[in-house]
Amino acid sequence: MLDKTRLLLVDDHAVVREGYRRLLESRPDLTIVGEAATAREAFEQYRLLAPDVLVLDLGLPDMGGVELIRRLVQRDAGVRILVFTMHREPIFATQALRAGALGYVTKSSPPEVMVGAVYQVAARRQVISPDIAPDLALALLDRSSEPLAELSPREFEILRLLLDGCSAEDIGTRLFITAKTVQNCHYQIKAKLGVRSDIELTRAAIKLGLI
Repeated sequence: MLDKTRLLLVDDHAVVREGYRRLLESRPDLTIVGEAATAREAFEQYRLLAPDVLVLDLGLPDMGGVELIRRLVQRDAGVRILVFTMHREPIFATQALRAGALGYVTKSSPPEVMVGAVYQVAARRQVISPDIAPDLALALLDRSSEPLAELSPREFEILRLLLDGCSAEDIGTRLFITAKTVQNCHYQIKAKLGVRSDIELTRAAIKLGLI
């Protein structure tokens, strides 16, 4: 009997999940063992199902994909995560890979790229979709042109939530940390980006393509 690679799909859009469920299960050696719409659901499903590969969108409504990656890696250093996302900016790929993802594929990629990436990640090989690979390579070579790369994965996630208008208390609830920790990270983020106020922070985020 053919051994199948077991997949967990994490995306907050049910229609999107259904689309790539059909795509992936058209392959005889791939099977979907679970789905999740939030980071919390994904963490629990991973604990219960122990899938071979987790296919993850970064744009989740609660914790955020980068922070989820970091926490999954903390729980299981051998976790195999393929990010499948709309974000083409190199900083998102950089942060996801730093947090512990093995692959990063954009949703604008051809279907065969996504399917091929699943096999690569299942084999514990790193893979980047061709449409962002050149920009990512340039960003990694010239770190000075990408100050956001100086942020840790958690700081990056907190910045993203701050820019969405979330309060320190709300961010703390989502990330299971105290509001004081969020405030301290807020200060560190501004220091690393060389800004003094939230207005300057927003301007910097716009300039860097985060907004």
